[in-house]
Amino acid sequence: MVEPFILLAILLQMVQQTFSSLDTFRPPIWMRSAMVQTILASRKFRKKAAAEIVECAKSEILDCGDGVRLQGSLTEHPKSKGLFFYFHGWEGSEDSTYVLSSARFVYELGYSVFRLNFRDHGDTHHLNKELFHSARLAEVENAFRQIAERFLDQPIYLVGFSLGGNFALRVVRSCRETPISNLAHVFAVSPVIDPVASSPIIDQNKFIQRYFYKKWTTSMAKKQAAFPGVYDFDHVLAETTIMGMSEAFVTTYSGYPSAEAYFSDYAIRSDDLVATKVRTSIIMSEDDPVLQASDALTLNLSSNVSRIMLKYGGHNGFFQSLHGPTWYDDYIKSVLGKS
Repeated sequence: MVEPFILLAILLQMVQQTFSSLDTFRPPIWMRSAMVQTILASRKFRKKAAAEIVECAKSEILDCGDGVRLQGSLTEHPKSKGLFFYFHGWEGSEDSTYVLSSARFVYELGYSVFRLNFRDHGDTHHLNKELFHSARLAEVENAFRQIAERFLDQPIYLVGFSLGGNFALRVVRSCRETPISNLAHVFAVSPVIDPVASSPIIDQNKFIQRYFYKKWTTSMAKKQAAFPGVYDFDHVLAETTIMGMSEAFVTTYSGYPSAEAYFSDYAIRSDDLVATKVRTSIIMSEDDPVLQASDALTLNLSSNVSRIMLKYGGHNGFFQSLHGPTWYDDYIKSVLGKS
């Protein structure tokens, strides 16, 4: 006879599997909090399973035009079915937990992986004298197109998280004029759509504010050390909010007259994706504590773009269990199965 508690555990597992299907994402009750989902996205314990991705990776520096150099890592699968290219989020890197975890998942499905560092992210502050800002699309897109050309005989997939999702959607927009022949699908997870509306949200949650403050101040310290005498961020660090820091940073170093003008320049406009021929999936959660997810509802989309708005998931989260694949991992797998 099956012990009652074992039977109960089996029934709970069956229920969890049912609710975690691609049609309905309902994580276990203890994981439904937006903050729990968001925090889990960056927890380092998830990196252990992705050790092979890092150990087998070949680091390289790409010439992205105008003297700009960006660094990334390529992990080639011995029987590659295609290539997954990753854009991390603001103050993340190629080694961000959510990047490595997803990269491991698709690698095990038989795909090669390229993980790019944006300028001044990871340990690349020394590569370029000029500072990173989010309107620098050309260099990021150049890096992506270079790698795509190497894999012309295979399909290439682009995955972007948060700010990286914003970059990915701008690449989709660029493809209207300059297509990438082997770009099979773009996945934008928790992408920033309207930075003007979303950026102030970071200061509304003290935990999230402290997280980005620590990340950004560490990054500025690295840049200042790499180029002594060139930068002095004291007036930026004197600000007590991320928005205040953004205003001081942008008006001093980016050439924009205000943070709002800067944010507006890299926003995804309502008609940016209305005519795209690139298969694209935008994955958002209603409870995202970092950005305004409803911004995605303002977009006019072509029939090639899927807008997926889930009730739970936090920011870059979408966990169904602590160690298993995320909802977007399973979604990506389902898309691959249809291609």
